[in-house]
Amino acid sequence: MQPHWNVLIEVPPLHMTGMMSLVAYDDSDAEDGEKPSTSRTAAPPGSPPVQSDLYPCPAATARVTGSPSFITDINVMDRKRKSVHNNNCIPDISLSNSDKCVLQPAHKRPPGGDSLLKPYISKRLRQEQSNTAKEVEGHVSGRSHDHTRHLAWNIYRVSEYLSPHLQLKYTSTEIPRKAVFQMCQHGGAVNRVQWCPANRYSHLLLSASMDATFKIWDAVDSGKCLRTFSCHEAAVRDAQWSVCGQKILTGGFDSILHLTDVESGNHLFSVKNECRISHVRFNPSDPNLFICGGFSPVITAWDIRTDKVIHLYKAAVQQHFDVLFLPGGKEFLSTTDSVSRDSADRTIIAWDFASAAKISNQIFHVEGFSVGCEFSPDGSLIVTGSSEGTIYFYSYHSSKIIRSLPGDGSACVSVTYHPVLPSLLAASYWDGQIRIWQ
Repeated sequence: MQPHWNVLIEVPPLHMTGMMSLVAYDDSDAEDGEKPSTSRTAAPPGSPPVQSDLYPCPAATARVTGSPSFITDINVMDRKRKSVHNNNCIPDISLSNSDKCVLQPAHKRPPGGDSLLKPYISKRLRQEQSNTAKEVEGHVSGRSHDHTRHLAWNIYRVSEYLSPHLQLKYTSTEIPRKAVFQMCQHGGAVNRVQWCPANRYSHLLLSASMDATFKIWDAVDSGKCLRTFSCHEAAVRDAQWSVCGQKILTGGFDSILHLTDVESGNHLFSVKNECRISHVRFNPSDPNLFICGGFSPVITAWDIRTDKVIHLYKAAVQQHFDVLFLPGGKEFLSTTDSVSRDSADRTIIAWDFASAAKISNQIFHVEGFSVGCEFSPDGSLIVTGSSEGTIYFYSYHSSKIIRSLPGDGSACVSVTYHPVLPSLLAASYWDGQIRIWQ
């Protein structure tokens, strides 16, 4: 007796035959080792053709009845089907009168039909892709961190020119004779310049400008700007290094105080002051304390650890121009304007830091630009700028002018001697220039 089979065969449209491997299974989240189910339930005899949810056109169905020779019949059908592969629909094909294979006409695929198909991706492959993405993200983050470290190394390195002088004892101050660098990258007047107080990194020069930025320069080896900070919204009136040379305290006309970490650029301390700021100074005996003053009769003392004001120094004046701590940090001086009905004078007030009491009040008369002055490291000279741009060197013992360096007409508002090199001087000017003299 010949065996008899009832076989249900699904024949996809011609344009879908090459994409049978791109089936997206519903259980694509199967665990490792579990194969997604691909079984299909055979339709009972006499049932209508089955339509696939994955294709925009219905699948053709053939029911074959007969002996094992049905494979040959299917091959015949396949050859006939290939002969019309360029048509958009599949014609009816009859295998025999008794054994028929009726194919339903296929509809045209709508535009963008391929977007409904997505490849099956196993969970293990998805995990590998996720790990690769994390590695790429970590690599980018590592590159950013490496860039920050490289930038910090570029700033905090030992100058080749300065290195031989670090082990030498400072002897006597020399008067510079010519300008070796002229830096002009600020877009406004440069209010103050200061060398880094850490001798190892004293090739770094800090500048604060009316262009709302403060910069760090290599003012010993190259005269180039190493970094620019733009955290203020108005003119930066004053800036000062911390004793360690790793932080910078700034204040300006936006009434904001910032303590900035040089290496990362992050703000360690930021607070709004009650008035526009014209000067800031660290207490030399405690780096966590500083004072600031400006367009107000009150000078305030802040504690960085608590972000709070600890002392108020009040005077019957309109504003404070500058402040200076005396050695030890127990007293400081402030220069102010004293306006009365008959005159407008300048005063120097000595304050006790701890009690906020006035120790002395002296009146003097000054007109013109507010220019800076400074002692040389050995205390033998006093150097000062001027409104016409000339730098003057005075002998501390005789009070006489020893020498002067001519300017170009723009006011010289800040001068400072290098703490290690005895003949190096930095000066800033109202036209935005910084000059290094030696």
